[in-house]
Amino acid sequence: MLNTLTPELFRFLQELRENNNKAWFTENKPRFRESVQLPMVDFIETMTPWLAQNAPAFVADTRLNGGSLFRIYRDTRFGSDKTPYKTNIGCHFRHRAGKNAHAPGFYVHIAADEIFFGGGIWSPPTTVLNKIRDAIIEHPERWQAITQAPAFVDVFSKLGEAQSLKNAPRGYPLDHPCIEDLKLKSLFAFSTCTPAQVCAADFPDRVSEAFTALAPLMEFMVTALELGWD
Repeated sequence: MLNTLTPELFRFLQELRENNNKAWFTENKPRFRESVQLPMVDFIETMTPWLAQNAPAFVADTRLNGGSLFRIYRDTRFGSDKTPYKTNIGCHFRHRAGKNAHAPGFYVHIAADEIFFGGGIWSPPTTVLNKIRDAIIEHPERWQAITQAPAFVDVFSKLGEAQSLKNAPRGYPLDHPCIEDLKLKSLFAFSTCTPAQVCAADFPDRVSEAFTALAPLMEFMVTALELGWD
């Protein structure tokens, strides 16, 4: 797989962190396009064959706007942080039925100080999360076989740390063998690497290997949500 991500991507993101204002970004927008945006679009395209073969319901959309690539612009309407730009770049390979970041998806996040890739479902509505919880209740052995499989644990160690309920979700048994997973408000797993590894020729292969380890978990959740895997 071809990798077009270079150290210039990290230089740009680090400088953006130090100059997070409209004037600087406008002056450096050509750099953003050439060093960050277009290489990430190439990366998204590189992942297309893996998705088509291994997770066909998940979409690699190379559009600059409205596709798999997240916007660099922050939503400053809420919260006290009014800096206009994100200091990371990311892409989300969503299920074709998903319309937002709360749908199941594979994800890649790259920042100067934080890199992770994997996926799952992040902070879904309770009605959606409860469908997955119900599937875990019905098929606990299968869920444990997936999350405790060597292929999964070697890459992710465990389901990622996320906000968790203090007690069992309402209507779910406290003594269930998967209770800690049932308490989670998000179900995801991520692997990490270094900036040098992001820029290495085998980075797309590294991401594909993580996605392969994650695929059984994703299929379990997609099946629980009756969205379709193929």
